[in-house]
Order: sequence, then C-alpha cells, then structure tokens
Amino acid sequence: MRWAILAVLVAATLRAESPPSSAAPQRFLFEKAEMGLPFRITVYAADETTAKAGADAAYARVAELNSVLSDYDPESELSRLSRTSGLDRWVPVSTDLWNVLERAQTLARRTDGAFDVTVGPLVNLWRRSRRKQELPSKELIAEMKARVGWQNLQLDPATKSAKLLVPEMRLDVAAIAKGYAIDAAVKVLRARGLNQVLVGGSGDMMAGDPPPGEAGWKIEVAPLDAPGAPPSQVVLLNNSAIATSGDFFQHVEIGGVRYSHIVDPHTGVGLTDHSLVTILGPDCTTADGLGTAISSLGPERGMKLIEETPGISARVARKPSEWVEVYYSKLWPAAK
Repeated sequence: MRWAILAVLVAATLRAESPPSSAAPQRFLFEKAEMGLPFRITVYAADETTAKAGADAAYARVAELNSVLSDYDPESELSRLSRTSGLDRWVPVSTDLWNVLERAQTLARRTDGAFDVTVGPLVNLWRRSRRKQELPSKELIAEMKARVGWQNLQLDPATKSAKLLVPEMRLDVAAIAKGYAIDAAVKVLRARGLNQVLVGGSGDMMAGDPPPGEAGWKIEVAPLDAPGAPPSQVVLLNNSAIATSGDFFQHVEIGGVRYSHIVDPHTGVGLTDHSLVTILGPDCTTADGLGTAISSLGPERGMKLIEETPGISARVARKPSEWVEVYYSKLWPAAK
C-alpha cells in the first residue's frame, strides 16, 4: 500500500547513551519500506539477534496487513471487497479488516461522515488532479460523490461481514490503516518480550516503555511550514502514540489555490486551509484516524471532538488565509 510520505514532520530524538554494560539492553535501529513508506523500528534488546528477530517478525506482520488493507493492490482483501459493491452481497471479512472497518465506521458516526473510508472514488479523482495539475470538473466530482457515503457501508457484527450498497464504491482505509499496522507491529514486539520500542511510519509513531533511564521517548513535533507558525515542540511518548495529518507534501496548487490530498467527503474537494494536525493518544489507530477527521471537521468542531474523547490531545496549526491560526486542546502538553 503506497501512502505518499508526509514530510518528516515528527522525528524521534534519543539522548546519547554511555556504552552499555553486559547486562544493559542495547539500542538497535531498523528501517524497511512497507506500505509505500519507510517503517522504522527502534528497540532495546539484550543482543542484536534478539532485536533483529523481533523486527523481522514485526515487518512480516505489517506486510501481512498490507495484503489485507491496500487500496492499490487489486488482489488485496480490501480491493476484493470493493468489487462486490452494489451486488447486494454480505461478504465475510478477516479479523483485521473487520477491526479497521468497525473503528472507521465508529469514527464516521461520531464525525457525521467527516471521516469516511468510502471516499475512495474522490481520492482517486484528486490523485489524478495532482498528476495532471488540473482541477476535476464539477460534473465529475458530483459523479464520484454519488458513490461515497459511510452509510453505504454496512457491517454485520454477528457474522463479521460487510456489504457495500452502491455500485462502483471504492474503500480507502489509508487514513487509519497505517496506525493500525504500527500498533500491530508493537504488539508483535511486546509478545517477544521487547517492551522498550518505538515504531514509526512517516509522521505516525507508537511507543512502548521508555528507553533506559528516560521518562519517555523524545519526539519533536515540527511546525507548520508557514511564516508565523509556532516553533517545533518536544513531547514525550510513554506507551502512547502520535499521529500527524497535513498537506506538506501531498498537495497541488492550481490557480493560486493549494489543495490538499485530504478530501472533504461532504464537498468532494481537497482541503484548502493548509493545515497540520497533531494528535497524541493511547494508540496509533485512534490517533491516525482522528488526525484526518479533524482536518476535515475544522478546528472548532475538531477540538470539541477531541475534548469529548478520553486520553486524547491535539494541536492544530493552519493558514487558511494570510494569518496562521493555532489551536490546542486542554490536555496538550505545555511547551518547555
């Protein structure tokens, strides 16, 4: 699954360690391309063999999820499900696909469809626009919008089955699947007794226990790339996650207007407010989905959603016109 890489908006920084004693865990770093982006795994382990075995198992799990959740692979389980749209057929799905779809639909209900994994036809339309550097016609947008709507994806908990009601629907779970894969990789590492870990893919990260002698993993949240934006800030992750949504790399400028790769399901148009949304939460699946949801909802409604969600904090920086606006939730950590 290819997700274009969002800039290095979030970077892990680690304090230099003194040479470890024979009993102290050592730090190992691994990087491998998965889901179309570099997945980095930092792990503290007794030796390299143990660390590599854990990382290999985590990468294998991410690759397995790619075969389930990719919207680029025509043979993925997600793509095969999309091809049943409009056939009035309940399709049993795997546990992983069920988990992702169930979480997505819960968020869709909470956001009145601002988060919507049926948005695939519109996403594909705007991908084409970015390649051609031209806006899609109003008629084509309307045609694609007719295939979109979270209510048109039905789930049956009793049979773990899904049905797509409208012909030519296309599911795109990119806004939540990367976070789900990162969480899954951390679970694999923990199952092997590797608890001091940090797993990241682009701007999303999930941390386990902190490095030796530290209160947490030090993560630098970079600023919005606009004059007057607040500076970068370091936050600590301790068995928690961070996710970032924005248009730093994935956008197109047409007629003097900057259009994001994030498409508003209600309008069918790429967002134009040039924003950077950063979410802190207990797991990466939740943080990943909320980042996209708040991008579409806007800061006022988005922050209301954040305050209603236990254990979540957010920072939104945006430049809808000449001035940069910054919003912080109540639980967002103070800059030090």
